[in-house]
Amino acid sequence: MTRDFGNIMANRAALCLVLVLLGTLPVVKAGDDGDWRSREVDVQSWEDGPELEGSPMDIPQAGDAVFVINVSYVPGHGQARVEGSIVIELFEQWAPNTTANMIEHIEQDLYDGIFFHRVIDDFVTQSGDPTCRTVGVYPGTNPGCGNGGTGETIDLELHPNLTHVDGAIGMARGMDIDSADSQWYIAETEAHNLDPENREDGGYATFGVVRDGMAHVRAIALTPTSDDPTGLAFVQNPASSAGRPIYEAQITEMSMLGVIPSLNESQENNTIEVMSGEVMPTWVFLGAGTLLITLIGVASLLYARKVSEEELE
Repeated sequence: MTRDFGNIMANRAALCLVLVLLGTLPVVKAGDDGDWRSREVDVQSWEDGPELEGSPMDIPQAGDAVFVINVSYVPGHGQARVEGSIVIELFEQWAPNTTANMIEHIEQDLYDGIFFHRVIDDFVTQSGDPTCRTVGVYPGTNPGCGNGGTGETIDLELHPNLTHVDGAIGMARGMDIDSADSQWYIAETEAHNLDPENREDGGYATFGVVRDGMAHVRAIALTPTSDDPTGLAFVQNPASSAGRPIYEAQITEMSMLGVIPSLNESQENNTIEVMSGEVMPTWVFLGAGTLLITLIGVASLLYARKVSEEELE
């Protein structure tokens, strides 16, 4: 009886240690959109952000919504299709109406299955038109692809903290400055020529920025298009303005991930370093240390149980 009790307790202790280990590993996943506000995103797992330029947009803002774009594209001729994810933070305090518009469309699954219909290397990748879906075989699509939306527009929303930095997401619109609907674009490099102070037409609204997966944005921007068919960075059509990818660059799914947690100063600094690719994320080292400690603990428990068994025999 004593021996059985000792075995049970040792097994339970080992199981607890394993569960503790699993709880320390970073997990970022999409879930049911209904409860995403209750989830905090692990910002320390971001490793592939845009180039930073000292903008207020560089620093994640506590409480901001975060969503993910799952993409599928062919980077070049003769290359295999690539699957990837692009993580974007929405600056809700600075652009409440525009971010609410985006969140509503994501929760309605409006963007699932559409494709990037306008790609310009060294500028932007544009999507968000719900009519841009493959009909039959790509590039077959709806006649209105590129001009579609939901029919519900929002006013131009500007904020001094929001500019066209590398990786910024902005709202596409027509000639009317208040005609933005569901279409959006991601700046593949800084595009400050679109900022209102640099234009005479009111400019364009930005409302978020890529936090992880920037390499996929750059690859999609460089994919061969109808007006720049080479897909080579050093052979570009200077007149390209509405190129459609030759191979479908699809958004397989967009979903809400969670919100930015409250960060202290050291966490903010570490996050900026991770996004710029200068250092290894802190959680890698902490996770490795936790793993080592846990393994030692499990081994010690197993050894103690063995000794106990020998003493009872």
